[in-house]
Amino acid sequence: MASHRSQTGALEAALAHALAWLDGLDERRVDAIVSVDTIRRRLDHGLGDKGLPPEQVIADLVRDVEGGIMGSAGGRFFGWVIGGSLPSALAADWLTSTRDQNAALYACGPAAAMVEEVAGAWLKDLLGLPESASFALVTGCQMAHVTCLAAARHSLLSRLGWDVERNGLCGAPPIRILAGGVHGSIARAVRLLGLGTDRIVPFEPDGLERVLQADATEPAIVVLQAGDINTGAYDSFTSLIPTAHRYGAWVHVDGAFGLWAAVSNRFRHLLDGVDAADSWATDGHKWLNVPYDCGYAFVADAPAHRASMSHRANYLTHATEARDQMDWNPEWSRRGRGFPTYAALRELGRSGLASLVDRCSDHARTLTMEIGRLPGAEILAEPIVNQSLVRFYDDDRRTDQTIQAVAVTGEAFFSATTWRGKRAMRISVCNWRTSARDVQRAVQAVEGVLREEAPCP
Repeated sequence: MASHRSQTGALEAALAHALAWLDGLDERRVDAIVSVDTIRRRLDHGLGDKGLPPEQVIADLVRDVEGGIMGSAGGRFFGWVIGGSLPSALAADWLTSTRDQNAALYACGPAAAMVEEVAGAWLKDLLGLPESASFALVTGCQMAHVTCLAAARHSLLSRLGWDVERNGLCGAPPIRILAGGVHGSIARAVRLLGLGTDRIVPFEPDGLERVLQADATEPAIVVLQAGDINTGAYDSFTSLIPTAHRYGAWVHVDGAFGLWAAVSNRFRHLLDGVDAADSWATDGHKWLNVPYDCGYAFVADAPAHRASMSHRANYLTHATEARDQMDWNPEWSRRGRGFPTYAALRELGRSGLASLVDRCSDHARTLTMEIGRLPGAEILAEPIVNQSLVRFYDDDRRTDQTIQAVAVTGEAFFSATTWRGKRAMRISVCNWRTSARDVQRAVQAVEGVLREEAPCP
């Protein structure tokens, strides 16, 4: 058994390695450079009969994963939609693990429950959501969708006299899911909830009413986008939400990163009318820059939310004057992820969070326009907020090759996507660390690759 002394030694070793990593982020390669076989061979020492000193475990782990850690915490990572970790959020996350509170009930972690309650209220205020809405802190937007759509399922079926929590879905009225664009996390949520992906019906914005009219008696969930994953586009909430509500549909907003535009004076108009929806989902580990894993679910119909999630047992101690987190989220035992969220919000404040959104969006525009001007590059979608698309040589294969070649330089990292049948490089900026210098280094890396790949005259 590890002693207190050895535990302290392991933590001190981890601190030293963590600080060295952070100090070197600006000059470190952004991509991982070791092969699958190499990192597998390094890590698979075989599990011995006797244990090892904690300090040795940490030292070996740091050594063995060298070259296999992406530089996504740094400012030159523009792949997918990945944020970083603010200093206070990272520190709060360390304390969360150290204190090891089970944030399921107020009784087993009073401070964890209360910090989550306060952070939830702050988030609703910042995002312009109804004060009366319920909320849950979950692992990410994936589980936020599950939480919100579980509430939708309860509400829609209870209107028809069906108790889905008691009776299940066998024999229940089918629910349609109408979506203009379906992110994979929505499809997975639909699968996990037993609604079935065959029930997803695509629609064009001007055709929503026509799709709803096709079977006006069938319960429906309408999924709208606050920030398309490729282009950052927003649905028109002022027109689509009232249309959906006229037919009794539940409106859910996928705002994984785009819901944060609400904090910006420049971009808030993109969310006009969004507060009239029935549920909203977003991530904290994207634009709020808290460590993984952290997402937020908000539900206007708090009773439906609670009915779809809560549980009672005679061995549990339920609070009467405080919020029990397990009444609102799909997890039971869980880490106190309210602490990093609370810390990040206090570190940034309203103006700091607005500045972060504006700054990232400005960096995305600079990246897009400067790369787009390079020979062989073409802008497919200019950024609305922090997402955009660029294509190279109007060729799928060469676009993928260019993206890979940029990663090999170690100077920047972008990810690929397919949009309207064409391969493209997706630019995404949501890290608090990204600076103008990072942007210029990334542009220079792309320029160098294109110069080397340019066809001979």
